Amino acid sequence: MSGTAMLPGVGVFGTGSTARVLVPLLKAEGFEVHALWGQSEEEAGCLARELGIPFHTSRSDDVLLHQDVDLVCISIPPSMTRQIAVKALGIGKNVVCEKAATAVDSFKMVTAARYYPQLLSIMGNTLRFLPAFVAMHKLLLEGYVGEMQVCDVRVYGPSLLDQSYGWTCEELMGGGGLHTVGSSIIDLLNYLTGFRAHRVHGLLRTFVQQNGLIRGIRRVTSDDFCFFQMLMGETGSSSGGLCCTVTLNFNMPGSFVHEVMVVGSTGRLVARGAELYGQRNGSKGEELLLGDSGWVGPEVKEMPLPHLLGLSSMVKGLRQSFQAHEERRSWAKGPVAMAPTFEDGLYVQTVVEAVKRSSCSGEWECVEIMSQEPDPNHNLCEALQRNKT
Repeated sequence: MSGTAMLPGVGVFGTGSTARVLVPLLKAEGFEVHALWGQSEEEAGCLARELGIPFHTSRSDDVLLHQDVDLVCISIPPSMTRQIAVKALGIGKNVVCEKAATAVDSFKMVTAARYYPQLLSIMGNTLRFLPAFVAMHKLLLEGYVGEMQVCDVRVYGPSLLDQSYGWTCEELMGGGGLHTVGSSIIDLLNYLTGFRAHRVHGLLRTFVQQNGLIRGIRRVTSDDFCFFQMLMGETGSSSGGLCCTVTLNFNMPGSFVHEVMVVGSTGRLVARGAELYGQRNGSKGEELLLGDSGWVGPEVKEMPLPHLLGLSSMVKGLRQSFQAHEERRSWAKGPVAMAPTFEDGLYVQTVVEAVKRSSCSGEWECVEIMSQEPDPNHNLCEALQRNKT
């Protein structure tokens, strides 16, 4: 493969299903994966041997300071993401990472990305790269559905909980359907429509609080069912903006539904799994606009097909981006232009937190994106003021 020698060496953070799928995809595109980080030496060593990675560690600095690593891929529990991503940029590494745990964490990542604009810093929402959604985005821009009116999204599947008690069980640590899957849908709808949510209303439930492996005093606090609505677009528009409904249900073992529909004044587009269908008003039925190209790699039970195909396309985009330059750390924006930025990550996290507030209050909540980091002593100062009075 021409230019392969110029691709940056990769360091991977994480030993979960994403890392397990990502490493072979990176290698297939000509990237060399030099280092793997895991939460324990044993976890890291086990996966490193399985995937043929020469160096493994449970110390983050050992990967970040590795002389052959110029691109860092971070797929770890959300509560740890900000620390690694900010540090990686500070050391001069390009970063592809999963979502953070809070809007404050996301804001710190945005600040770091703005400080180092020459470095690649993108969020790993692979749905934007899925060919069906790339085609859908193009058709929406071309006016296939006319004026967009309604988005309707349904994602149903088996439980998202890990086999043992961990971060996936804890709402505060970024577990749950809304944070894990809903965040990628919120980002996808922003990409597809070009609009952002300004008001949201939502409901979260945890139907399975204990199971055969999680019992005793421990209870699951992360949601396994979530329903939310978003009003998107210009706040002052006469139509009131685009109406979106999203339903996420992870109490359906043995099944997987991933459907994204956009309805407009002259037609509709719907992505089912990895296929895209369209129907114009007045036509007799749906037409298949883009078929499922299929997955030629080994079977991956932990990752649904849309995310798997999207991840594969994202890695191809990364290869094209870095191959466009002779210098290992340099990259071209074109092939990864559709990738979400850290700013997009902050918007998504802000919507997630607004939906959670709405679930508690029962009211519509405004989406107000942070423009400066809140003072960590703010609550303490308020308490002291109250005590004085």
